[in-house]
Amino acid sequence: MYLDRKTDMIMTGGRHPMHINYSVGFKSDGKITALHVDILVNAGITIDVSGIIPHNMVSALKKYNWGALSFDIKLCKTNFSTKSAMRGPGELQGSFIAESVIEHVASFLSMDANSVRKKNLHTYDSLMLFYEGSAGDAPEYTLPAMIDELASSASYFDRLEIIRHFNSCNKWRKRGISLVPVVYQVVLRPTPGKVSVLTDGSIVVEVGGIEIGQGLWTKVKQMTAFALGQLWVDGSQNLLDRVRIIQADTLSLVQGGLTAGSTTSEASCEAVRLSCNVLVDRLKSLKQSLEDKIGSISWDTLISQVRGFYF
Repeated sequence: MYLDRKTDMIMTGGRHPMHINYSVGFKSDGKITALHVDILVNAGITIDVSGIIPHNMVSALKKYNWGALSFDIKLCKTNFSTKSAMRGPGELQGSFIAESVIEHVASFLSMDANSVRKKNLHTYDSLMLFYEGSAGDAPEYTLPAMIDELASSASYFDRLEIIRHFNSCNKWRKRGISLVPVVYQVVLRPTPGKVSVLTDGSIVVEVGGIEIGQGLWTKVKQMTAFALGQLWVDGSQNLLDRVRIIQADTLSLVQGGLTAGSTTSEASCEAVRLSCNVLVDRLKSLKQSLEDKIGSISWDTLISQVRGFYF
C-alpha cells in the first residue's frame, strides 16, 4: 500500500511541532550571560528521523555565545503523524529559538535587535567552547565579517532608515527588514556510485542520491564525461552525450545513500570520479596497444575492442 503524493504531503509534510520554554540572563548592554531551554518535540507515532532533531537544533542554537548554556530536549511519542525531514530539520527550529531570545532581550532593553545580535556573536575563543572539534582554525571563522559584508552590499542601513521613516508616517501600514545569521554544519559522508560502460559505447551511471531539482544528475553526468575523457589528454573525445543517469535501486546499489546535508551532489560526483578512475586505469593499456597498431582511436573504437580483452 502506498499514498499518492498529495495525501503523503498532508500527512507527513511540515516540520516537527515543539513546545519551548526558556530562561535567559543578560546585562543592560544586551550581552547575554546564560540561557536554559526546555524543549518538548512532538515526534509523532513513529521515530522516523526524530532522533536527529535534538542534535540539529543545538547545532543551530549555538550560533550565538550564550555564556552558560543548558538545555533539556525530550522527544515525545504522540498520536499524530510523524513529520518527515526537509531542508535542515531541527536547524530551522533551533535558529528560530535563538532569534526569539535575541528579539526578546532587545525588546526588553528597548535596543535594536541587530546590535544585540552583534554583541552576542562568537569570538574564536567562545566558538572553540561551543563547537569543540569542529570550530576549525581562527581565520576560518568569518561569520562577523560576512554579516558586515552582506549589510554593506544590500545597503541594509540605508534601507533601514527608509523603513523607519515610512513607519513613522503611516499609522496602519508598517514595513520591516531584518539581517539574521544562520549556521549549518556540513559534513561529507560516504556515498555509493556505479559506472557501467556498454559494448555500444554508451555509459550508464547510478548514484545513491535522488534528483529533486538540485541538479544532481546534471553534475554527475558532467563528472562522468570529464573523468572518462581523461583517457584523451587533448580532450578530443566529448563523452557527455554518451552518458545516461538512471535511478538506482537496492539491487544495483545495495548500500544506498540518502539525499541530505547539502553534500549529496558533491559526494556522488566524487564516487563517480573514483569509479571512472578505475575504468581509466583498466583501459589505458588497451588504448596504448591499439594506438601503437593503428594510430589515434576514438571512444567507440576503444570500447568495441574491450570484449575478449582480459584486464
